[in-house]
Amino acid sequence: MNRLGRRLLAGLAVFWASPWTLFGLTIGLLTLLGGGRVQRVGRVIEFWGAGPAFFLRTFPLIRGASAVTFGHTVLARDWECLESSRPHELVHVRQYERWGPGFVPVYLFWWAALWLAGKHPYFDNPFEREAFEKSK
Repeated sequence: MNRLGRRLLAGLAVFWASPWTLFGLTIGLLTLLGGGRVQRVGRVIEFWGAGPAFFLRTFPLIRGASAVTFGHTVLARDWECLESSRPHELVHVRQYERWGPGFVPVYLFWWAALWLAGKHPYFDNPFEREAFEKSK
């Protein structure tokens, strides 16, 4: 595929994931009011600091996480968590590019199904298994 074709596909992937990116950006921008920091790395906007840490400590289902991805947005507790989790979170960015708006509903389906089956809803989740495997 030529350069123009790759750029077009990349743009479509960003657009396809944009509903969740907008959600992440909204949360991220609000966390700036609480002492967060922000930077862009490639196509990803990263937030970290006191504001994102508060969100990660309190938001249901991700309570206690060191980082979370919404589309092309990553929120992390602090700089160290952001740096150490970046490879894992970038796998999730690519998953959002594949699944688009359906990523979170399918992720939550797996979470519930695994929990009901007596398995670990995070570590046994196929999205997390892929992220752990590809970020080694």
